[in-house]
Amino acid sequence: MFCLLLIITKHKGVINMNKLTKIGLTALAGSLMATSAFAASMSVSGGADISMAAESNADKGNSFSSGDSLNFTGSGELDNGLVITTKVEIDGGTYDDRSVVISSDELGTLTFAQSGSTAMSAVDDVMPTAYDSSWDVLAVGHAATSGKTTGQATKDGAIGGFVTGNSFYYTMPEMVEGLGIDVSYVPSGSARPDGTVSYALAYTGVEGLTIGYATDDNGLSGTSKLETETMYAKYAFGSFTIGVQESEQEQSGATTSDDDMSIHGITYQVSDDLSIGYHASSRDLGDKDFDEESKSLQIAYTQGGMTVKAQSVSMDNVGGSSSARDDIDGYKVSVSFAF
Repeated sequence: MFCLLLIITKHKGVINMNKLTKIGLTALAGSLMATSAFAASMSVSGGADISMAAESNADKGNSFSSGDSLNFTGSGELDNGLVITTKVEIDGGTYDDRSVVISSDELGTLTFAQSGSTAMSAVDDVMPTAYDSSWDVLAVGHAATSGKTTGQATKDGAIGGFVTGNSFYYTMPEMVEGLGIDVSYVPSGSARPDGTVSYALAYTGVEGLTIGYATDDNGLSGTSKLETETMYAKYAFGSFTIGVQESEQEQSGATTSDDDMSIHGITYQVSDDLSIGYHASSRDLGDKDFDEESKSLQIAYTQGGMTVKAQSVSMDNVGGSSSARDDIDGYKVSVSFAF
């Protein structure tokens, strides 16, 4: 099934999606021109969290952190049925993001976002988990004391390098039952002269099953390009959800690299309030002698608007290195409140 999805995407999907995108966006633009009255509503939501994380090889000891966010959302429907939604986010007391969304059941959804994701980055790790990914405890403290830069530390985990920023994100209306198609574009800039185009497909036509594929073509500075592909499958049955994901990233140009990653996850819903999970990954960094491995056990408990989560993490050969400092054990605990 993976192979079929990949063949369709590579040989037919991009051409068809380009045509469908033009048709959808043209229709959406035409609808916007034929509008008049607008009745809107406003809502406020947000949350706060406190967490503590520690890892065996960090020199800074236990790390406490806290955060909070406020989301202001305004939404209304035009006479022609289009729904316009605008959102402003304040994160940690600082203005963080804003977006405008134009949506319709017949024409799809178009999002203009200041710090939006791409169709690829939205699915870089979609495996089931009761908390964060198995590499999440990796701290900057480890990077500083093992000779890695902060940038390298953030790359130890899911395949990254995705462009974010001012973006256009279009979700097409469902033309085939269970099939979703997303297209995104980040305009060119000094760090990406060619801009970034991403496509994503997801099929949910079989009860409990989700199959997806995404690709991203990122024009880096100079002549370098970063191409990323991912395929994944998730299946929910009873109280269990299992998943597997395979990703590949290749950089060409003045700097070359080849990065492959496998991610697995399983969760079990013990009750309406309690869930447990296991998350693991294996990453081949191409020119490194060793594969980076990570695994994590997790638990989450929710009571009303409060959620308590904890996870233990074990990582080996961080960054493809086999030194003692690059084998890490850690944990993370958090309490969050939402309203």
